Amino acid sequence: MNLEELFNQNKEETIQGRYITLENIEPLLKRESLKNDVKIIGESVLGKPIYSYQKGHGKLKIYLWSQMHGNESTTTKALFDFINLLNNGSDLAKQLLDTFTFYCIPMLNPDGAKLYTRANANEIDLNRDSQNLTQPESKVLRAIFEEFKPDYCFNLHDQRTIFGVSDTGKPATVSFLAPSYNEEREINDTRLKAINLIAGINEVLQNYIPGQVGRFDDSFNINCIGDTFQYLGVPTLLFEAGHFPGDYEREITRKHIFFSLVSSFNILSENDIVSNGNDKYLNIPQNKVVFFDFMYKNIKINYDGIEIITNFVAQYKEELIDNQIIFNAYIVEVGDLENYFGHNVYDAKGALYRDDFNNYPNKDQKANFNLDGKVFFVNGTIIK
Repeated sequence: MNLEELFNQNKEETIQGRYITLENIEPLLKRESLKNDVKIIGESVLGKPIYSYQKGHGKLKIYLWSQMHGNESTTTKALFDFINLLNNGSDLAKQLLDTFTFYCIPMLNPDGAKLYTRANANEIDLNRDSQNLTQPESKVLRAIFEEFKPDYCFNLHDQRTIFGVSDTGKPATVSFLAPSYNEEREINDTRLKAINLIAGINEVLQNYIPGQVGRFDDSFNINCIGDTFQYLGVPTLLFEAGHFPGDYEREITRKHIFFSLVSSFNILSENDIVSNGNDKYLNIPQNKVVFFDFMYKNIKINYDGIEIITNFVAQYKEELIDNQIIFNAYIVEVGDLENYFGHNVYDAKGALYRDDFNNYPNKDQKANFNLDGKVFFVNGTIIK
């Protein structure tokens, strides 16, 4: 199976970048080819519709939801790419539809998507509301779970650029978790099914992003939806779309999420599950907070009248301005920063730091500065 070709054939070109809202996806859901399989299953806090898309007539039931966190849109894009595949009339599509019944919620949190926030309009993290079910969006997700009775759950998220694959210096472009079902993090038959499937997906991804797949922390929290569904006896996989070098719009990562989805269903349909895959799963290195967006090394700084050579780092804040996501770089830390990495690294080779303030890289200051008055940086990036 040529996954690259499959992605190019099915990519939904009308949605791009990081800011994906209900207004972006409603025209897709109302297309002639999709609309008969689309329903409104509830409303958000602000009264926005929550849509479902159901397709297939196979015995194996798959429940997928995206944008539980409104500012995590990469998997939504990949989910629509996959929906295009299901509707393209190919032999693969027919095989998938004969084997599976897919129930998708492309955007669980439309209010958070519009506001570009993790939480919903009540400032509640829906992924901490799986027990109390205080929010309308949480209630919808749980009600469909009870009604649909899935065989597998796919919990689709994004993670920040700060995550790397352990200490390897590679970004965690895609990460997975088979959530725990108890405090002891034990492995029962339900969790093992998720573990074995992740092990199989990872084997595929290593052909495309070698060393860039991470394993998310499996600390148990019953308030998290994945932990709850695993506890209730349904194998649940957490997907985390992370950073690929230079891909701040997450278009390359989107492709690898698509690869992951297609691979998972290919594995399940062919019954090509890795048996006793726990060792392979545990060999996926854990995610670790080791990255900054910008790292500036060997910078000369005048510190209380003493010139020192040090390093500092800056991180993007994704800020919603006039309905666009603007990446603004702010200084976050100064020091040795041993065992940390930068997605963008600049070696100043002892050049003197200067800015328009106090000639010191203070925390939360915009990353606008120069070196020796000769090399200038605006918003973290060198300008010629």
